[in-house]
Amino acid sequence: MRLHRNLVFATLDALSEIFNEGAYADKVIAKTLKRDKRWGARDRGFIAETTYEIVRWKRLYAEIAEVKEPFDRENLFRIFTVWATLRGIKLPDWPQFEGTPTRRIKGKFDSLSKIRKMRESIPDWLDEVGVAELGEKTWEKEIAALNQQAPVLLRVNTLKTTPEKLQQLLKEEEIIVHKIKGYPEALQLEERANVFQTQAFKDGLFEVQDASSQLVAHFLEVKPGMRVVDTCAGAGGKTLHLAALMENKGQIIATDIYGNKLKELKRRAKRAGAHNIEPREIDSTKVIKKLYNTADRVLIDAPCSGLGVLSRNPDAKWKLQPEFIDNIKKTQAEIIAKYSKILKPGGKMVYATCSILPSENQQQVEFFLASDEGKDFKLVKDQKLLSSETGFDGFYMALLEKKE
Repeated sequence: MRLHRNLVFATLDALSEIFNEGAYADKVIAKTLKRDKRWGARDRGFIAETTYEIVRWKRLYAEIAEVKEPFDRENLFRIFTVWATLRGIKLPDWPQFEGTPTRRIKGKFDSLSKIRKMRESIPDWLDEVGVAELGEKTWEKEIAALNQQAPVLLRVNTLKTTPEKLQQLLKEEEIIVHKIKGYPEALQLEERANVFQTQAFKDGLFEVQDASSQLVAHFLEVKPGMRVVDTCAGAGGKTLHLAALMENKGQIIATDIYGNKLKELKRRAKRAGAHNIEPREIDSTKVIKKLYNTADRVLIDAPCSGLGVLSRNPDAKWKLQPEFIDNIKKTQAEIIAKYSKILKPGGKMVYATCSILPSENQQQVEFFLASDEGKDFKLVKDQKLLSSETGFDGFYMALLEKKE
C-alpha cells in the first residue's frame, strides 16, 4: 500500500476533530469524505477505515508513540506512524516519518499487549466494570470481540421483497450478500460497500441493521392487526421491522422524546412502504398517560451504555464515563416502570438494550418485577447475546407478560 499525502492529511484532520473536539466519529468521517470529489471508493475506504482503526486503538497507539492528549499535529503524525508500522506499511520519505524507530514500536507493542487494558485499548474504569459485571474470562473474550470491525448486515423489507430476490438484485449491482442461519430477514455483505447508493435501497427494499437488533421485533411476538407501542422508537429501525412483521395491518405508535428522530422515521417509513406507523413526540407526560392500558404489545428499546455496539462505535469507549452508566440505570428503571403501564392486561412487553452489562439488563428486569409497578408481570423468557458468541452486536431482551 502506498500512502498518499492528501489522504493521510484528511485522516489526521478527522482524528483531530474526534480526539480534540469530542466530535462523533461517524459524523466527522461522513463530512471528511465529501471534501474531494476526485476521491474514488478506495480513497474514501482508506480514510474511513484508517480513522476508525486509530480511534479504536487510541490508547495503545498513544502509549507506544509516547504522546498525551490533546494531540497536536505532530503527535497525531506519531500515532499514525505507529499504526502504519504495525500494519507493515512502507513509510514514504516525508519529513514527518524521518527517524521512525520501527523496532522500538514493535517491541513496545509486544510488551504492552500483555496488559489487557492496553491490548484492548480501553480506559481503566471500563476494564474494571467489565470484570466486575461479567467476570474475568467472559469480559476478556467479549472486549476482544467488540474490538473487531463490525460486519455490514441488511434487513430485507418483506413488505416489498424477499431475501432471495434482494440477493439477486444486489448481485446485479455487484454487491454480494449471503443469508445467515437463524436470522430470517438478514443478509450479510461479503465485502464492505456503499449500499445506500444502490437502487434497491432507494426503492426501500432493505435497511442496514445488525443481526442481533433484528431479533428484537421477533421477540415481541407481534401479529397483524395488533396495537403496538414502540416507546423509544428513535429513527425507527425496529419500528419498521415491526411494521413488516405485522404486514402493515394494525397500528404502531412510535414515541420518542426527540422529534427530529421521528422525522427521520417518517421519511424511512415512506421509503419502506410502512403505512401503519404513527409517530408521536413525547413533549409532555400526557402523551404516555393517554396510552395507559391500551396496547397489545409494548417495546422498550431502552437508552443504555451502548457497550454491546463498540465494534461499530469505537469512539464511544472514549466518550463514555462511569457516571453516565450510573445515571442511565436510573433512567432505565424509571422508563420500564412508567412505560409498562401502556400494556393491556394479557399483553406482552419487551425490554431490550444494546448493552452487555447485567446491571442494565437482567438486574433491571428483576428490580422491576420486585417493584410495585411490576407485581402484575411475569418474565416469559429472556436472551443475552454476546458478541464473542455470535459475531454480531451485544444485546439483551426480556419478554414480560401482564397478568389478565
